[in-house]
Amino acid sequence: MKAILCRSFTGPDDLRVGEIDDPKPAADEILIDVHAASVSFMDQLMVSGLYQMRPPTPFVPGTEASGVVVEVGEKVTTFAPGDRVACSAWTGGYGERMIAKESKSVHLPDGVAFEAAATVLHNYGTAWYALVERARAQRGETLFVTGAAGGVGLAAVDLGSHLGLRVIAGIGSDDKAALVRSYGASEIVNYRSEDLRDRIKSITGGNGIDVGFDNVGGAIFEQMARLMAWGGRLMPIGFTGGEIPSIPMNLPLLKNYSILGVFTGAWAEKYPAEAARMNDALMQLLASEKIRPHIDRVLPLEEAGEAMRAVANRTVQGRIVLRIR
Repeated sequence: MKAILCRSFTGPDDLRVGEIDDPKPAADEILIDVHAASVSFMDQLMVSGLYQMRPPTPFVPGTEASGVVVEVGEKVTTFAPGDRVACSAWTGGYGERMIAKESKSVHLPDGVAFEAAATVLHNYGTAWYALVERARAQRGETLFVTGAAGGVGLAAVDLGSHLGLRVIAGIGSDDKAALVRSYGASEIVNYRSEDLRDRIKSITGGNGIDVGFDNVGGAIFEQMARLMAWGGRLMPIGFTGGEIPSIPMNLPLLKNYSILGVFTGAWAEKYPAEAARMNDALMQLLASEKIRPHIDRVLPLEEAGEAMRAVANRTVQGRIVLRIR
């Protein structure tokens, strides 16, 4: 089969299309004909050797895809050949066929397109796990999302709005403002041109942030740590800014707020039944148009490297999708 191959951890420029054998599903796995795969920041980190895990090389990148089941393992009971599904895995999405755990796959409701389905499990799964499972966010609370125009950030804005939160979107350039506002952000802060502390205090009347959803890290997270409301929840989601922050621990002590780690992939591995229920819920929200994944552009498989470079350069709003077939 045809697939994008990563032979060394040297980044998107060295990715090449190659021919490899079809993967074989284990007892608890399914094999799918991939129709669409999304391109995430995590994929770019993985091929650059900057993610917390390194698959053996050569490997096929791609953590999320959608398609049609062609074979199932002997212990699989939920899926059968011919089923339309979305799935997630640590690798394998950028190929004509991929395998995924039964617990990390979900049926597609009628009418849901493969391209949209390929963007939900990682983006909206992270947002759901953070807001619903970890923060226990309540209607009317104030949510501040950084990197709000990216894939995960925009999903948090969209889902937060659906949950009845007051959403403040943090962006790094003004050209992203219209998009985040269209997804439910009531206020927008450009933290590269505005004083984040002054703006958040002004927007919240000095009360601060109930739920902080930070994709950026570094100085942004450190400023958020000083802007939390009493009893708030501050969540590090990722470090796209490249710097892992450190904060004085007297800050959460003084306002009784919590810092909650969010590693959705690890949670899904440890609690597969709960993750499967979340995936089903997200697909129903997608089918009923209560969440709206934003696809920046659709590219052929051969342009996977270009897609990753765009992600790394922060020129992507929402997700890029690769059309495989």
